[in-house]
Amino acid sequence: MYTWCLTSPTVKRRRLATELRRLREAAGLTLDEVAEQAEWSNAKVSRIENARVSVMPRDAKVLARIYGASQEATDLLAALARESRQKGWWHSHNDAIPDWFEVYVGLESDASALFLYEAEFIPGLFQTKRYIHAAYETSLVMEEAEVEKRVALRIARQDRLTGADAPHVWAIINEAALRRVVGGPEVMAEQLKHLADVGKQPNVTIQVLPFSVGAHPAMVGAFHVLGFAENDPKIAYIEYHTGTLYLEKAREVERYTMMFDHLRAASLPPGESIALIARVADELTGSAAS
Repeated sequence: MYTWCLTSPTVKRRRLATELRRLREAAGLTLDEVAEQAEWSNAKVSRIENARVSVMPRDAKVLARIYGASQEATDLLAALARESRQKGWWHSHNDAIPDWFEVYVGLESDASALFLYEAEFIPGLFQTKRYIHAAYETSLVMEEAEVEKRVALRIARQDRLTGADAPHVWAIINEAALRRVVGGPEVMAEQLKHLADVGKQPNVTIQVLPFSVGAHPAMVGAFHVLGFAENDPKIAYIEYHTGTLYLEKAREVERYTMMFDHLRAASLPPGESIALIARVADELTGSAAS
């Protein structure tokens, strides 16, 4: 019996890919054998199983027939394919989302838990408009119109923090991100005060990784781990300047989960973290006034 209680088209597409791959392996078929029977290219089957393309319901039915799936499973796979082709809320911001980031926005929209480590920036879900503007203004290739669109998208993403299905967000922020003054003392003080307020929400936990810790497991940079309901596997996410990397293999995700646990243990407790954030904000307020 198959049941899916998912909302994001992105997650549905990945779930469909997982089920189709599982059915193929259970049938003992290789990608080449499936491609031959379906009269498709090997690349098409591979892209479907890696959730790189959306799947037509008729293609899902073709694969289900090849795998010997029951009629019930076939109907559900076709329905999942149909739903995975629907547009998510973020498509109204489509011209502001780089192709390499669209998948993350879809996954974030359906995640039940987000575990974030940020080394240089305040996490995007907690950023103020002026901080976002100041951060994007450092881009060497982004026009002002594009900056405005990116700001609007990031603010829209923050709505999930207070929605009925708000995820639990656990963020670990390197002290460097608090001390690095983005946009000037006034903008940064406003950002940190907002961060301290967000950290008091029941679904948000914020910890600061202090300089005093010294070397730590995540010195290579920021990463996110996204958790989902219905026992869908976690995904680790790494962003670099021109793209993203999604890690789904269990051993890879477990490594980043363990890394996050080590950072959590090394960081200041939530109460002390909020106090430090407020203290740095006060220092900046005094600096801006002088």
